[in-house]
Amino acid sequence: MYRRVAISSVALLALAITLVQAPAGSAAATLTVAQAISSQSGTGTVRGYVVGEPTGTATVRTSNFTGDTAIAIADNSGEAGISRMLYVQVTSAYRSSFGLRSNPGRLGDPITVTGTLTAYFSHPGLKSPTAMSAAGTTPPTTPGTPTTPPPSDSYYASAAGKSGEQLKDALHTIVSRGVTTLSYDAVWNALKATDQDPGNANNVIVLYSGTSRSKSLNGGNSGNWNREHVWAKSHGDFGTAAGPGTDLHHLRPEDVGVNSLRDNKDFDNGGSAVASAPGNFTDGDSWEPRSAVKGDVARMIFYMAVRYEGGDAWPDLEVDNATGSGTAPRIGRVSALLQWNAQDPPDAFERNRNQIIYASYQRNRNPFIDHPEWASSIFN
Repeated sequence: MYRRVAISSVALLALAITLVQAPAGSAAATLTVAQAISSQSGTGTVRGYVVGEPTGTATVRTSNFTGDTAIAIADNSGEAGISRMLYVQVTSAYRSSFGLRSNPGRLGDPITVTGTLTAYFSHPGLKSPTAMSAAGTTPPTTPGTPTTPPPSDSYYASAAGKSGEQLKDALHTIVSRGVTTLSYDAVWNALKATDQDPGNANNVIVLYSGTSRSKSLNGGNSGNWNREHVWAKSHGDFGTAAGPGTDLHHLRPEDVGVNSLRDNKDFDNGGSAVASAPGNFTDGDSWEPRSAVKGDVARMIFYMAVRYEGGDAWPDLEVDNATGSGTAPRIGRVSALLQWNAQDPPDAFERNRNQIIYASYQRNRNPFIDHPEWASSIFN
């Protein structure tokens, strides 16, 4: 009798331990990509950015995607190191939503995926996903991981150690090399990818207003969003022809009415509040954007002044310290733009946008997003 009771006590103790431990295992934290790479066993939920389509153990495509069956994710949207990517199998249930051939605009998107942590293409991976969804928030990062995606060292190699005009010349050569030029019609769909609302894949974020607007509402009517030229196209008279008129690095979605209010004004501090776009101010010859995008505006202007130097049939665009430039290929005010660049550094949305333009559309980057400190060296 005693022996039977003892056995029952041991069994009860083991059952109690199991009940205590089970919730901890079932509530496992979402993994970073780095953690998933180092823990290739069992089932896990991983959050990361889509950075390309793996086609082999050491090859990942970042444009001209060939299939919908696999994606690579990383802890940073601009990750170029394949060893820091997790290869994710995309099964038939998820291909229409997450395959890159069908959804090239997914590049740079944060996603969360649950599946078996095991090698894929003989590379750290996740297979047989049981859940895959757009992650509306920034993925967690491992300690010491930079929050700004570092561009390839080779991309800016010729600018290393330079400053002032020499740096400007070097960057002009870099961002003008091998560029793919879009048509003005193609800009519509490109903006739906570059400016997609991180919290709603059906919408874009409009620049000055900061609101989320359905992608389908692009056009010229009231309530629609259209293509805002941050460097006003009349400042150099380049219109909408392929080149500066279609350069995604300064084209952003904006409400039709707000776009009209901004018109071709220069940028500066001050003015009266814009009722239809809270946080923005304007007067007779200048526009002050809301605080969250002041730096974005400055870096777009600096890019245009470096990219277009008058040597490729387009006007030589320059930044000056005045407003009211009219149709001259100039825009200001540089002192305000430098201030905005410093007070509003690049955020995840802006860095992700830069990466999508580089990887999927124009094949060039805005160097002032990757290196905002270069602005003061060139434009002071």
